[in-house]
Amino acid sequence: MTGLVIADDEEGVRRSLKRVLEKEGYAVFLAENGERAIDIVRDHTRAIDVIISDLRMPGKDGLQTLIEAGRLNPDMTRIMLTGYATMETAIDALNEGIDGFLMKPFSNSELRVKVREYTVKKRLRQFVSEQVYAKMQKGLEWMKIRRCEATVLFCDIRGFSRMSEQLTQDELSTLLNVDYFTPLDNIICDSGGMLDKHIGDSIMAVFGLLLSDGNPAATAVTCARKMMERMAEDRRVKTDGSLPIRIGIGISSGEVLAGLFGSTRKKEYTVFGSPVNIAARLESAAKSGEILVCEATRRAIGNLVTARKRESPTPRGIQGPMDIFEILLPGPH
Repeated sequence: MTGLVIADDEEGVRRSLKRVLEKEGYAVFLAENGERAIDIVRDHTRAIDVIISDLRMPGKDGLQTLIEAGRLNPDMTRIMLTGYATMETAIDALNEGIDGFLMKPFSNSELRVKVREYTVKKRLRQFVSEQVYAKMQKGLEWMKIRRCEATVLFCDIRGFSRMSEQLTQDELSTLLNVDYFTPLDNIICDSGGMLDKHIGDSIMAVFGLLLSDGNPAATAVTCARKMMERMAEDRRVKTDGSLPIRIGIGISSGEVLAGLFGSTRKKEYTVFGSPVNIAARLESAAKSGEILVCEATRRAIGNLVTARKRESPTPRGIQGPMDIFEILLPGPH
C-alpha cells in the first residue's frame, strides 16, 4: 500500500483529508506539525510516496517541511496545502521542486484529482533526464535532430549476473536502486552530464550535449573518477559483508546524431553514432575498477589527468585498430 503523510496543525483538516485519501488506497499518516511529519518520513522513507503539508504551521512551516522531506526521499511527491498562496511563495516552492499546490477551500473530488495528477507528473518527469525536462519546458525547437560533438560514458557492474543469482529480491532491488543507480546518477547530473538511460545494470550518460561545456571529455573523465571512487567505498549488499559492488567504465568522444527518436507510441531524446558504440565496447572491455577511453578522449583531456596506453587488442565490435587508454586513479599502480 502507498504511504501518504498529511501535515496540518488543524485536526479537522487532517481527519477530513485522511477519510478521502484512504478511499484512494493510501496508507495515511497524520502529523500536527512539520517536525512530526519529518519524523514519519524518516521512519518510513521507502514507504512514503506522497506528502501534503499546510504552508502555515507553528515551528517548521510547510515549505521547510517539504524541502526537508525531499532531501530524505527525492522520489516523493510533495504538495503544498494553503489558503494564503502568494506569487513569492509559489516561486520559492517551484524553485525547490515542489510538485503542486492545493488551494483551500477545495472539494473532495478536486483533492483526489490533484493528488493523482501531481503524482503522475512526478513519475513522468523521472522518465527523462533533469536537463531534458528543463529544456522541454522552454520549448521543443532544440529537440530537432542535429549533429554535434559530445562525449559518451557507459558504466556497468562487473559480475552482475552472478550477483543477481545470489541475492534475494529485496537485496537486488536495494543494490540497483539505492546503492548503484541513485549515487551514480546523482554524480552524473551534478557533473553536468545528461543521464541518457539505464540498460539492465548499465548506465549511459552524455556530456556536452545540453549544457555549455568547453571540454566535455574532461568533464566526463572527472565524473567517471568520482563514480569509481564512490563505488570503491567498500559498498557491500549482503548482510554478511560479501558481494562488493565493482564497476567498469568506457568513454568515447566525437560526432553524434542527437535528437528525439522513436515511434508515435514512444520517443526518447538520445544520441546515435560511433562514440556510442565505442564507449559501450570500451566499457565491456574494462576490468573491475578500470576507466577506458578512446584516443579522441585522451587527446581532449590533455594533461588534466594521467592516462596510460593499454597494450591489448581492439575490443570486438570496433572496426579497425584503435589506441585505448586507461585513466589512472589515485593510489599505487
